[in-house]
Amino acid sequence: MVERRRETAGFIHLATAGPSYGKGGQEVRQPGVTEVVSGRPGTGGAVAGLTRVGLQEDTTMKALVYHGPRDVSVDDVPDPRIEEPRDVIVKIITTNICGSDLHMYEGRTDMESGRILGHENFGEVIEAGEAVERINVGDIVSLPFNVACGSCKNCNAGFTNYCIRANPDYPRLCGGAYGFADMGPWEGGQAEFLRVPWADFNCCKMPEDGREKQNDYVMCSDIFPTGYHATEMAGLRPGESVVIMGAGPVGLMAALSSVVKSASLIMVVDRHPDRLALAEKIGAIAIDDSKVNPVERVLELTGGEGADRGCECVGYQAHDPQGHEHPDDTLNKLVESVRYTGGIGVVGVFVPEDPGGADDLAKHGRVPLEYGWHWYKGQTIGSGQCPVKRYDRHLRNLIHTGKVEPSYILSHELPLREAPDAYAHFDKREPGWTKVTLKPGLG
Repeated sequence: MVERRRETAGFIHLATAGPSYGKGGQEVRQPGVTEVVSGRPGTGGAVAGLTRVGLQEDTTMKALVYHGPRDVSVDDVPDPRIEEPRDVIVKIITTNICGSDLHMYEGRTDMESGRILGHENFGEVIEAGEAVERINVGDIVSLPFNVACGSCKNCNAGFTNYCIRANPDYPRLCGGAYGFADMGPWEGGQAEFLRVPWADFNCCKMPEDGREKQNDYVMCSDIFPTGYHATEMAGLRPGESVVIMGAGPVGLMAALSSVVKSASLIMVVDRHPDRLALAEKIGAIAIDDSKVNPVERVLELTGGEGADRGCECVGYQAHDPQGHEHPDDTLNKLVESVRYTGGIGVVGVFVPEDPGGADDLAKHGRVPLEYGWHWYKGQTIGSGQCPVKRYDRHLRNLIHTGKVEPSYILSHELPLREAPDAYAHFDKREPGWTKVTLKPGLG
């Protein structure tokens, strides 16, 4: 069976064709349908040899477009195209709203108007460039939010989060991501279709239960690996204790990763009851910092010593319980609550420039850190975005074998057309809005 794309009244739909095609490939035209099928040398039949399904000219898709602070809409935009031989086009099955999307949504970055948002993407490959070898049309894939070439010195060293070739502003800026400020020109995936460069390297192929467990597997594109990365940078080992600042989606994934790693004591600090309830659901101890001093509570739970490890999963828009913003709040609480020689992993987003910062220091990305205590206690701090490819296949396998279900944090499955309202609810941290996934195919 060969899939083809059909244009009807400005929309693109998938239809199914039954005939087989030979090794050399051929162009097939029917009324209202344009389809191009190419066979790979040395392969036989339509499915094994299919490398691309051509797109009609001047077609459009639906996508969530950023227009300015708290101003997004689902618009008609041009379809993505194969631009380089190693590209593929992915039909998006599900795409999440991430907490870091809110930094752009709120106008706290220099995100350009007209860009498509969305970096947590999962879908089906429907078209492949002529140089793509490992990924086939029809594959179900999770897409690491890092756009990476796979061959520069950073990628070769395992730092796909800092790919040199993915950002045209290198060396001033480094690393690429879909639909993200200052991380290259790559459009986001909160849309019907997405262009994926360097596809053999960037696509994480799913097993046969890919569609069935799509709400779990999509978490491998960002938040599950990112939460795991926080525990790795902190140095968490089996039998150790860990305190996690923030029970948003990434903080909850850090807690889940701590369970996977057999931590003896997992403490999660937040003040939103629905989020803290999700932390308790997997065996963590919830600490409500609007009711108790979180540092004192951690010390109490660890016999005065402090946690072995700490994870920062909030970032530069950290607030105190009274609603005042303090970018240093969670960092310094970790310095105080992690023991001597302990480790801290920071995956919450911090930026070099913050136009909406609370003071002049914050506007220039400068955070007052209790470095004296940090140094005196001999702590280590690891920081930076997650290199998703370091972890996504391992975490995928845990999902496939039923060891974990990261979708337990998911609160809403919505059609793409409801994305603007979903952003507004998620931005207000309204009760019950813990994690949102968008499904372009829901209508």
